[in-house]
Amino acid sequence: MAAVQAFIVEHPYVAGSVALVGVVIVLMRRMIPKSGPNPFRKDVSRASRPIVTDKPARNKVLKQGFSSKVVPQDLDAIVIGSGIGGLTAAAVLAKVGKKVLVLEQHDQAGGCCHTFEEMGYEFDPGIHYIGDMTSTRMVGCLFSQLTEGQVEWSPLEQELDILALGEPGKQKFFPFVGGSREAWKQGLLKNFPGEEAALDKYIAKLKAAGANSAVLFIVKLVPKPLVKFVISTGLINLLTSYFKYASLSLQDVLDEVTDNKDLQVALAFNLGDYATSPSKSSFFMHALLTNHYTFGAFYPSGGASEIPFHIIPVIEKSGGRVLVRAKVSHIITDDNGRAIGVHIEKGEDVNIFAPLIISDAGVINTLQTLLPKQVAVKSSIYKYLGAELQSGAALIQVFVGLKGTPEELGVKAQNIWAYTDNNIDELFEKVSTQSASEALSSNVGGMFISFPTAKDPTREERFPGKCACTVVAFSKWEWFSDWEDTSQNKRGAEYENLKKQFGEQIWSQVLALYPQLKDKVEYFSVGSPVTSKHYLASPKGESYGLDHCRARFASPNLVVDLRPDIGIPGLYLTGQDIATAGLAGGMLGGLACVSQILNRNLFGDIQKLAKSIAKKQ
Repeated sequence: MAAVQAFIVEHPYVAGSVALVGVVIVLMRRMIPKSGPNPFRKDVSRASRPIVTDKPARNKVLKQGFSSKVVPQDLDAIVIGSGIGGLTAAAVLAKVGKKVLVLEQHDQAGGCCHTFEEMGYEFDPGIHYIGDMTSTRMVGCLFSQLTEGQVEWSPLEQELDILALGEPGKQKFFPFVGGSREAWKQGLLKNFPGEEAALDKYIAKLKAAGANSAVLFIVKLVPKPLVKFVISTGLINLLTSYFKYASLSLQDVLDEVTDNKDLQVALAFNLGDYATSPSKSSFFMHALLTNHYTFGAFYPSGGASEIPFHIIPVIEKSGGRVLVRAKVSHIITDDNGRAIGVHIEKGEDVNIFAPLIISDAGVINTLQTLLPKQVAVKSSIYKYLGAELQSGAALIQVFVGLKGTPEELGVKAQNIWAYTDNNIDELFEKVSTQSASEALSSNVGGMFISFPTAKDPTREERFPGKCACTVVAFSKWEWFSDWEDTSQNKRGAEYENLKKQFGEQIWSQVLALYPQLKDKVEYFSVGSPVTSKHYLASPKGESYGLDHCRARFASPNLVVDLRPDIGIPGLYLTGQDIATAGLAGGMLGGLACVSQILNRNLFGDIQKLAKSIAKKQ
């Protein structure tokens, strides 16, 4: 005790800082809300039932058309958009008895979780693989509660990702081995035997960044005045290392741990899951992604549409509905700027009102399209638009139907990431500066190849002798933007020819990896960024919402302001724009949204439930 007293006398500023940090911790714990009902007080998952394959039965759930006659009365909330963020928010509210109406502009619910069929092939344009899907992990537990345990997850190969590096036909291959960090490390050491120290250093940084991941959501739940005080005084850096890792670019860290360019790509290639270059992205974001898949990856048995198919009944149990072909033209506000309803143009003008309006339409759509400008400018995040907050990268997708089973075709339940060069920054720069004709005259710098049929154990029974392939490549909105105001399937020969050229270019590079597929093609189609805008209502055809730039995660004020409550009474945001891209990010964005609405820390509730489930197993 005497030694402690002496230290305090000699170092009063240190002692004072420690005391102040202690006070702040106590205040933050007390101010993290926990007063509303707990939707996760018990485990509601149950034994899964056989997959429903009857199309009329599935359509009764996924394709419920909008009509003013079927809108429930006395709504508690309206959700714009049926992506995973919207469905999560609606389902969690329904679990505490709220009557929620979800409105979807497309002809089926699910957003990126929808599927489509062509010529006997089923394609999943948005869901390719998911990590952390065991009921004892927070994300997996949340998903299980949203679907009542009715979606089964099939594991991918342990080598879940393969990096193919080099020009077509001259590639070197590097696996991403899931299961554990040690398995991942040993997989890399087989190709980089002299880089163990570099890998150990990188893994240490992944662990450290991951240990601070909760901060991204805590600062969105704690009242703004307290968070901004903690940040402005510098106390935040005594409480957490979050901003230390968020302020580093991925390239900063790669350069720090190794000068081996091939190894750098082997550590960074799956950044395509959020599509921001190494020098512009935050290391924290990439650490989240890498940690997400370290212990393996999964695919929903029955395809991505199983996700909305089993969440919608949860919403309906409390009297809610999920209606499609219901495009919201604008959010209705009162004279005080409060969001009070939505307007739908559907043959007749339909106004629907509710105390809460939740937007899963994305930040840019919500502020620039759905809200009156005089209201939008009052939002705490309007000032960031066009600077720190911009549309993310556009992608082009190729959907290929192949005759044969995965076994016959020699394809596995894994992903191939193909890069022509070990300088990913340069590849991104090339795409951003090239014209369409220039892009067509050179190889595609980066692409992702997936065979969903190989990942789904139900696919052979449902679609025998057929194998679907999805290829995603980096693209540019401006290559196709001339057709943004045209109608689907009526864009003309020039547009169709441009898509065809890109599709053939991409497929030729796939055949360099899989020459056995050359004569197996029965179906072939291409989706451009304009296609994405049509189906997802994304302003510039982006697939991942807001760009995952460093400022989005590292700018303290932006991190705090980019929260569900953006300063417009009655309106909340949900989904990936307030969290991160992907199924997990969208769900956690939905959880953050309802945490604010219910004035309760639902993250703590779901973690407690996950621990309880783990103890019983």
